[in-house]
Amino acid sequence: MGADISTLFNARNAPSGDTDWDLSFLNPSTSTAPPVARGLIILNQPFSRSLLDILWKACSWHCCADGGANRLYDLLPDELRSSYVPDLIKGDLDSLRVDVREYYSSEGVSVVQDHDQDSTDLMKCVQSIQENEKLESREVGSCSSTLSRDRSIPGYEIVLLGGLGGRLDQTIHTLSYVHKLRKVRKKVFVATDDNISWVLREGQHRIRIDHDILGPTCGLLPVGVDSTVLTTTGLRWNLTEARSSFDGLISTSNHLVPKEKYVTINTSKPIWWCVELSKRD
Repeated sequence: MGADISTLFNARNAPSGDTDWDLSFLNPSTSTAPPVARGLIILNQPFSRSLLDILWKACSWHCCADGGANRLYDLLPDELRSSYVPDLIKGDLDSLRVDVREYYSSEGVSVVQDHDQDSTDLMKCVQSIQENEKLESREVGSCSSTLSRDRSIPGYEIVLLGGLGGRLDQTIHTLSYVHKLRKVRKKVFVATDDNISWVLREGQHRIRIDHDILGPTCGLLPVGVDSTVLTTTGLRWNLTEARSSFDGLISTSNHLVPKEKYVTINTSKPIWWCVELSKRD
């Protein structure tokens, strides 16, 4: 793990408080999405063209983690490939094909081989986002505990395309790493064709629900903690001061309530929240 990430992981957690979540960037028909800087990291797992289109347009910086470049290249027809050129391909490059490397290199993409065996390809890409934030004088991590008052440009939100499917050990790594990132980054999303998920830090959260793109199923998962106490509103089966743990209650296959505009969640410990993405044409 790089020195910068180690330093950030050792930082003190941000104080708990209300956090608002807006997923309007997932709705291609909306015109009210906030102008937020986002970085997209494409992992080496299958994804659809429709999801790629949505996330690519929602993000201003695009990176492929090693074999994620193969996925991007293979998904696109020749005539469209030049419209989806990432800013960076990074990793140990044990999965990147020669033809894919040659193509993106010819398009001016920076291809960086990092042999650090203490960090995964995903971690290497997140480190590059942090380096970009420093170069752009952004708040590194965009987490309230690390913000300096003399800066006004927030850091990137991060969207991972893939990471919660395929090999179980890689899925566990994603769960663990994003759980750790909560200490230093305010918003990290993990998107697949089925769900969008993220970690809710301890405290009160309000999630704006766009029923055109979200639902109906959702879940509150106590991953990485011994237990947590949950109180919710806006769900079909709400929880009131309910203790949740792997040895006890877990709220899976819960449902959003039609016409409810918000879900609120109060949690005493960090949890994973996941919500189904509506099927796209």
